[in-house]
Amino acid sequence: MIAKGKKLKILVTGTAGFIGYHLAKKLLQRGDEVVGIDNINDYYDVNLKYGRLKDLGIESQNTGNSTSVEYEEGIAYKSTQYPKHTFIKLDLSNNQGINELFKTQKFDAVVNLAAQAGVRYSLENPQAYIQSNIVGFMNILEGCRHYGVKNLCYASSSSVYGLNQSQPFKTTDSTEHQVSMYAATKKSNEMMAHTYAHLYGIQATGLRFFTVYGPWGRPDMAPMLFTDAILNDRAIKVFNHGKMSRDFTYIDDIVDGLIKVIDNPAQENTQWDAENPDISSSAAPYKLYNIGNNTPLSLMKFIETIEDALGKKAEKNYLPMQDGDVVSTYADVSGLIDDFGYKPETELKDGIFEFVRWYREFYESLK
Repeated sequence: MIAKGKKLKILVTGTAGFIGYHLAKKLLQRGDEVVGIDNINDYYDVNLKYGRLKDLGIESQNTGNSTSVEYEEGIAYKSTQYPKHTFIKLDLSNNQGINELFKTQKFDAVVNLAAQAGVRYSLENPQAYIQSNIVGFMNILEGCRHYGVKNLCYASSSSVYGLNQSQPFKTTDSTEHQVSMYAATKKSNEMMAHTYAHLYGIQATGLRFFTVYGPWGRPDMAPMLFTDAILNDRAIKVFNHGKMSRDFTYIDDIVDGLIKVIDNPAQENTQWDAENPDISSSAAPYKLYNIGNNTPLSLMKFIETIEDALGKKAEKNYLPMQDGDVVSTYADVSGLIDDFGYKPETELKDGIFEFVRWYREFYESLK
């Protein structure tokens, strides 16, 4: 456990991304030093990524509107808002660049949130997932190994549960049957992390995220897709004819859980039994947690809540199930509750209200 009040120097990967941005901001607000990296790829609208960085006080040398923003690879940009924040444009798969970063910065902890995201895109471009999620994570593990970083937290995903239909999903459940390359890379991350925990004593904690939403969210996720379509009089795509449910989790609750894990690095399970192994822990300093709202909601209820927040009904185009997707997710978060007193507190209607408020403000500012 990190001593109360101790300030850390933390590498957060993916700070131009949704969760990374929110985590970096919360860590900076409590006084930690944060070095953020991101490759700022064009998987989705880079203006949103630039907007997140700008809100963290990170601006390139260019001025003017956000469409002209450029960041030079490998250059350290100091925040104009947070004195203890630095941003470097860097790809996780850049082995030399990541090695140099660890060598020069001397981190107390690392939070790896950068990844090629998206289940459906992994069907179109699987190679991108290998480079970012496998090669990139390997570089992070090697950086931790060679430069003495013992405290590692990394993003896994609820997607690893794959064909498992036993709900709620428990970290002790089998996760051997993934249904997308995205999920397969996240399962691989868990196995790689355990190997480095076992071999090198890296205290590795993996968090399986469940359907995160909120302000500054990704445009390829349902809240943004639905809101944009409804406001612009387009039909929304409702897959599996609406017969789906998700454990929708507000971003503030996710960040709260992340910080609890950062402050309490994984420990060896002294009761671990090799003949009857607990999948979620180990004799090595390794731990897995689900992080979600612990309350699944139907897709149709989610759509209705967005309609209420917008004051406008959606035209719905009902479609079959998509390849690589699952019907339902439901997180058993008892591990976080038992170990840290974690309790997600944001009701869906409140979270969606905040998302819609941000959406209107942000996209109005780009006009």
